[in-house]
Amino acid sequence: PPGFVESSCRSRIFLMKLNKLFLQGKFFQLEIYDPYAGPILLDEKLASRCGYVLSEDVWGNPVFRASVLGCHVANEADELFSLTVNIKVSSFSSMRAAVTYTYPMYCSYPFWASREIMCEENYMEVSVKTDVPAVSNDYTVAWMSALPETQNVAYQQWQLMFVSPSGRKRITVSDAVKLGYSFNNTLSRVYLRAPYHSNESDVSMLSGVNMNMVTSTSMYRQRWLLLLIDTTVSCPVDGISFTDTTLTWTVPSVIPTLVVQESTFLSKNIVMGVDDQVIVNPEEKNYLLEHNETHIRITIPIGAEGGRLKSSVSGGVYGVIYSIDLFLEHTWTDAGWQTTKYTVIKSITTPFMPQIPTVMNNTVPEERLFNVAFGHFLPDVSLVAIAIGNVPFTPREAQYHGLKVYETLFSNRTKGFILEISFDDPYVLKEYVNRNETKYTLLVNYTLSMGPEMTLYYHAAEVECVIADIELPEAVGYCDEENLYLTLPTFGLHQYWDLYLGNTLLNRHVALTNGYLAATNSTHLILQIPLFAVGVTYEEVSFQKIKARFDVVLRKVRTMETLQMFSIGCSFNSSEFIICHPDGTVMISAQMKTVPAIDMSKTKLRDSSCKPREYNEAHAFFKFHVTTCGTSARFEGDHIIYENEISYEKETLPAQSIPTITRDPDYRLTVLCYYQAKETLVLGAFISDSVTSPPFGSGTMVPRSNTAAYRRVRRALNVVSRVSKDESFMEFYEPSMAILKRSVEPVFLEVELKDESPSIELYLENCWVTRSLDFNSTPRWNITVDG
Repeated sequence: PPGFVESSCRSRIFLMKLNKLFLQGKFFQLEIYDPYAGPILLDEKLASRCGYVLSEDVWGNPVFRASVLGCHVANEADELFSLTVNIKVSSFSSMRAAVTYTYPMYCSYPFWASREIMCEENYMEVSVKTDVPAVSNDYTVAWMSALPETQNVAYQQWQLMFVSPSGRKRITVSDAVKLGYSFNNTLSRVYLRAPYHSNESDVSMLSGVNMNMVTSTSMYRQRWLLLLIDTTVSCPVDGISFTDTTLTWTVPSVIPTLVVQESTFLSKNIVMGVDDQVIVNPEEKNYLLEHNETHIRITIPIGAEGGRLKSSVSGGVYGVIYSIDLFLEHTWTDAGWQTTKYTVIKSITTPFMPQIPTVMNNTVPEERLFNVAFGHFLPDVSLVAIAIGNVPFTPREAQYHGLKVYETLFSNRTKGFILEISFDDPYVLKEYVNRNETKYTLLVNYTLSMGPEMTLYYHAAEVECVIADIELPEAVGYCDEENLYLTLPTFGLHQYWDLYLGNTLLNRHVALTNGYLAATNSTHLILQIPLFAVGVTYEEVSFQKIKARFDVVLRKVRTMETLQMFSIGCSFNSSEFIICHPDGTVMISAQMKTVPAIDMSKTKLRDSSCKPREYNEAHAFFKFHVTTCGTSARFEGDHIIYENEISYEKETLPAQSIPTITRDPDYRLTVLCYYQAKETLVLGAFISDSVTSPPFGSGTMVPRSNTAAYRRVRRALNVVSRVSKDESFMEFYEPSMAILKRSVEPVFLEVELKDESPSIELYLENCWVTRSLDFNSTPRWNITVDG
């Protein structure tokens, strides 16, 4: 088919290249057509013996090369040459149902040098004109040593003598063929073709390059004619070196085994070529061709024109391999030979060179769009799939999902893959950070197809972008006659932050338990907090007014970091109230509704020494501790109830006095404070005042007559705790007194069970110190733990 086969001639070589596109998914074989024996299948042994090479160029196209002195080449007067090749193509590895394409090739090569040496990939070949050199006394001892052997050469028959470190070996041409050699003569030439590393060859180091050498003499005797021809051949087998940026190929300038008299050696011409094309001006392509008395050196930048960079994967690592097909022609003269043309063909491939792909974050945060470039790759790399998080997409599926995935070209002839994805995409991770910022994290897993082998390569990348796109809520507070109100936006609530009452999460259950009313609409949360609800802080209390404050804290959901505190404070006019503080302090504003009115200054608690702190005609204000003023305690369910009463009794006269009639009534007002039984009242060294600690007790005032109704309750224990001034436990601080202590000073605490029942014992379980009156606050310093 058209475009399938391309052929040419270079020097004395047939060149045939097959287009790999026609061979995709198929198998092929080459047959060499022999005019006498018909088609012969080309294999490795036949190729090296007969002067054929089947390989690939750097682009993967099959390449066939043949010497014009090949076994099956038709030769016309050593000037015109022809060779016919059959190309068999099949869809099956067994080559059944193969289609055969016959392809003849023709080359002309009329200008031969006296000696021509070809160093191919799989064979070495030397051809010599039969009229030179004549045998003379100027030849070396090695040459002269062959003369006695000629006496045994059969008439009209060529024989070969090999000289190697193991000695001399004389064999016939037919025996040489069995050893992989090929020897023949044409109209004017004799040639020998030898495989590399045969038993008759020798490897020696020459100027740092290993040379494979076959030293041989071709002998022919016919009656009085004796013909001895030097058919020695030597070719380099290495000489390749690499750096990160270049490859260098070195060949010796002078090869002593090929030059009889080195003093007469004269280099005439040195030519380099790439991909079977002669390079006239190597410097134009950044190639470097240099030579001196000992070396010819070609240096090629990795990635240079004429070669091929190929992507590869090794051990899960991405890298590149560079390949280039070079040849070198060196023409020289010396006294022994008129002209020698020395040609070396070399296909060079670098070792695997690891590359580190780069993930470039080109995101502009204000656009709220990730823009990520992944490169740099060669053109033979393609994107197979891309996974966002753990969700894989083909490029087409990614486009359907709303992602933009496309290729981009870079200035150094490489390419990359661009991914664009919105911050708001559900597969982008979002994390609330700092005060008002969101960290968007894009987790990407790329799956790429590398090189012509289409090896899969995987690369994971993580890209982050932090942007200040969150607005912290602002709260608004107000009050009415009996309640405090706090209003704040619901955006971000429970997603980014939560409200806390002290250290307690303020959820609906807590709000309901504390007596708050919580209502929400589409944008805001409204909290209604009754004046005497749990959590209200009383900054100033008198019988005329109450200055109250309610605080909630805004904290991050994940880290509990405090962001803001919202506080609403108001002053209230209240005629009657009871406030039970967590430290056991009770404040009461009592209104005595009696007829006739009584003198409020004469009211008292159970302990008659406990008088009102303030009073007027209708009100009395008391402040006392639950362990004083005759306060009793009892348990009911999960609560401990402290009880006292405000009373006013008529004055009575001594027995001997004259009876007096009075209109003063008897009056008693029962005062109750309820505390959770599992909570602990502690007397300690308080360093801060009470304005920051919410009360957790609740109280009621029950007016009653002198005769109290009988109620059956659990017996309350009389437990008293006191702080001693020193270790003698002789003097104690007053219960309501603030005690200032340095952190290194000891605190002497006494806890006493004042109960005479022999069945009751006192165990001190936990004792600790805090900075505030809220015993659940932090930091907290333990004095005793679990007794």
